[in-house]
Amino acid sequence: MTTIRITSLGMALAAAALIPTAAFASVSEEKASALGKSLTPIGAEKAGNGGAIPAWDGGLKNLPAGFEPGGAYINPYADDERLFDINRSNVDQYKDKLSPGQVAMIKRYDDYHIPVYPTHRPANFPEKYTTATLENATKVNLVDDGNGLENYVTGTPFPIPQSGVEVVWNHITRYQGESSKRTSVQMTPQTDGSYSVVRFEDELTYRTALRDYDPNEDKDVLFFFKQEVTAPARLTGNLLLVHETLNQTKEARRAWIYNAGQKRVRRAPQVAYDGPGTAADGMRTSDNFDMFNGAPDRYDWELVGKKEMYIPYNSYGLASPEHKYEDIIKAGHINQDFTRYELHRVWHVRATLKEGERHIYAVRDMYVDEDTWQIALVDHYDGRGELWRVGEAHGIFLYDAKATRMAAEALYDLLSGRYIVLGLSNEESKPYEFDLDRSSRDYTPAALSRSGIR
Repeated sequence: MTTIRITSLGMALAAAALIPTAAFASVSEEKASALGKSLTPIGAEKAGNGGAIPAWDGGLKNLPAGFEPGGAYINPYADDERLFDINRSNVDQYKDKLSPGQVAMIKRYDDYHIPVYPTHRPANFPEKYTTATLENATKVNLVDDGNGLENYVTGTPFPIPQSGVEVVWNHITRYQGESSKRTSVQMTPQTDGSYSVVRFEDELTYRTALRDYDPNEDKDVLFFFKQEVTAPARLTGNLLLVHETLNQTKEARRAWIYNAGQKRVRRAPQVAYDGPGTAADGMRTSDNFDMFNGAPDRYDWELVGKKEMYIPYNSYGLASPEHKYEDIIKAGHINQDFTRYELHRVWHVRATLKEGERHIYAVRDMYVDEDTWQIALVDHYDGRGELWRVGEAHGIFLYDAKATRMAAEALYDLLSGRYIVLGLSNEESKPYEFDLDRSSRDYTPAALSRSGIR
């Protein structure tokens, strides 16, 4: 295995090169006027690159024939032919458009390859979200050294980002549907490919989507998240409730766990930072979920710039019910024959652990899709500066909800040869439900206790 290090000197130079976090991060009305013109309504470049990346033309507007809401998503690009594969024989030719983690995966596993397809830009958003984004450009500010937002309610807070932490906030607040339910599974395969299935039901509801939404009440809450384990039997009935706050240095994330065995609810401060992920066998941290989540305060965030990269995209094939979990899960990594990568522009953000702070990841290199603000790739480095874990988000545009979610997110441990994959729903009968009818009372610790099934 090729060892990749970020040296102490490199870390120091990166820290010295950080773009300062401004007290106010909004832009002028003149700059904001580019939104919807040369920029998409949420800040991506409309123009193509004169080659593989096409211009954004409004995104995918029509539902594919035969699609039924609540069912499996039909691949609108099923007729595309694979352009080429990136593998050990040609990886050096393409490495300038790959992350070091992708290159390391190719060099570690002889059957790991990156199938490249034509690029499509399907993302589009509800008018309410894009209208709010235009307003945000000139009014939303960073507060508390970038750890909170001022004047933010919904939309993309920083469609014209000027710092790394702004890009991360765009990911945290990106549009995923106003209120949704997902049924999916998680696996942590052994090095021989054997695995067991953990099944989850997740609910995500933004405060603005509550039936009893009050703009003047609980304004520091961004969304509510509830997760129930429904398999295996030994974990069935365990529940997690999160009130995600907008400034977690001012008010920490509110989290509670219902333990089915003990039949009681307790606060869960460990559901944050590098606390262990739920039923993850030590293969991910709490803030690995969704590629990155939670408070940004333990890191300095450098906006390295924008570049073109081959990233997982339009992963309808990976989500297809034609593939069983046993077809997808393999030793070392998921079955790359079912994946799809495209050339897209991404923002490169480097997170460097602040002096005196604690986290198992010393550096995180993030590559964020410009069209959706979804983190597509993350390379994680340990305290010695060695590349340790490689994260990939296999994004899928859920065209009925105008939301980008993940067919799967995978986190590969280069040192142990194991990985975790979560979000797969191929064998689930109804993977997504949108437009849930929820009130604030549905997301209280008392409601969590009432939800306990044993």
